[in-house]
Amino acid sequence: MGLFAAGAASLWWGASAGWSPGPFRAFYAFGAVLNVPILALGTVYLLVERRRADRIAQLTVVASAVAAGVVLAAPIESGFAPNVLPQGSDVFGAGPRVAAAVASSVGALVVILGSLWSMVRLFGSSAPRARTGAVGNGLIVLGVLVLSAGGLLNSVFDEMTGFAVSLLVGISLIFAGALVATGSRKGGRAAHSIDQ
Repeated sequence: MGLFAAGAASLWWGASAGWSPGPFRAFYAFGAVLNVPILALGTVYLLVERRRADRIAQLTVVASAVAAGVVLAAPIESGFAPNVLPQGSDVFGAGPRVAAAVASSVGALVVILGSLWSMVRLFGSSAPRARTGAVGNGLIVLGVLVLSAGGLLNSVFDEMTGFAVSLLVGISLIFAGALVATGSRKGGRAAHSIDQ
């Protein structure tokens, strides 16, 4: 949630003060590079044995730090229009754009496939409130898809508004899904302890 807040704050900074290298680098680093891989670690920890998940987390943190460093150190290739959110291709060379593409696509794939796999398992389970957990995972998938398709909203709204709407809707769905799925686990534990 902190990384999404930082991405939204960077968007606000650029929209209110005018786009320049500082707010754009922050928006690109938090919004395009760091958020999704770190979000995917939650899925990894739910589905993979702890020791292996710790190794994946270490690798993810190092790779994310390198990718963020690439964004922060990359030369800016053009100027900024004050009230227009630039595209990465207008501002950066290949390095930051490749880092963002890999980070976002791999992270989103992990979350989507992991959540879909959990949904299938939960729908097939006879455990109390398993369907609620499946619904929670479905909300998470929907939230990631909204965030991934955020650029499509740019055709309906201007770019800054489109990104703001996709951030709000996407992270709200992910958070709601996490609350629903976590609530189902707590309910399941409570039911299990009552049965004993």
